[in-house]
Amino acid sequence: MNTMYFNSILDDVARRRRLYEGQLFVYSPVPSSIALCQFADELIRKAFGNLSPEKAQYSLPVEEYAAVLSRLKPLFINHPRSKECIQGILSDFGCDLNKTYFDVPRMRTSTSDGYLTSGIAYAWHPHRDTWYSAPFCQINWWLPIYEIEANDGVAFHPRYWSSPINNDSQRYNYYEWNKVHRPNASQFLREDPRPLPRPIEPVEMEPQVRPVCPVGGVIMFSGAQLHSSVPNNSGKTRFSIDFRTVHLDDLTAKAGAPNIDSHCTGTSVRDFLRASDLSRVPEEIVLLHDDDTAAANVGTLVYTPSEDV
Repeated sequence: MNTMYFNSILDDVARRRRLYEGQLFVYSPVPSSIALCQFADELIRKAFGNLSPEKAQYSLPVEEYAAVLSRLKPLFINHPRSKECIQGILSDFGCDLNKTYFDVPRMRTSTSDGYLTSGIAYAWHPHRDTWYSAPFCQINWWLPIYEIEANDGVAFHPRYWSSPINNDSQRYNYYEWNKVHRPNASQFLREDPRPLPRPIEPVEMEPQVRPVCPVGGVIMFSGAQLHSSVPNNSGKTRFSIDFRTVHLDDLTAKAGAPNIDSHCTGTSVRDFLRASDLSRVPEEIVLLHDDDTAAANVGTLVYTPSEDV
């Protein structure tokens, strides 16, 4: 990765091509992204009552805090309004709604100073989404719900775009994850024993890039980009939203970023919804990205979001 685009006027075809080459795109807020953050804020403030969401960690036992998140996050993930806002965002960013598919938006929380870093508020180690059975044409969209700083956002590690990392993604099967591990996020308060693929060799964290954008601003990057949660020492909890998209033409052509070190099995392609009518990716297209673990009945092919990280 050697380029970061700010408020680019490139169309979606050209933008996707550059994302697959490892470039980053950062955009100012648009009406639909602001609307999504405002809706998230409404749910958050209702969930925490009289407490400031960004400071609530200082007033609640960690068990109670996790319980609040376990109710809040599924509500946001599954709410029809969240999907409507995503449809608006994709339209505002020039995506073809008949060919662009998205997965439901996740609300993420990163508490300050190690208060809660596992389970439902997982602090992400350096990883590629492609280690988690994402298709190589997946594009990630990341938005802050409240103002962020360089010390409580997301970091990218550009030297690893073309450099493989020894990792344990071969133990990760998407369907087993859906069935066995994904629903239990809120029970892990101190450590997270789930098989989350990670590097098994030291990762050079520098140089790193930490884009900072306003509330409702969008950071866009390839699912093959190595990224991590910035260790939060800001004194406040960071709330953000992310969702992913794939384009039907790229799925069909098996276009996307190169696979340099991903060894997982299964695919998340069945989770994606067409922006125009919320229909699923046609199964014949899914099968281009699947393997024999789907037929082996090792787990759940399509996940119904609930307590999700």
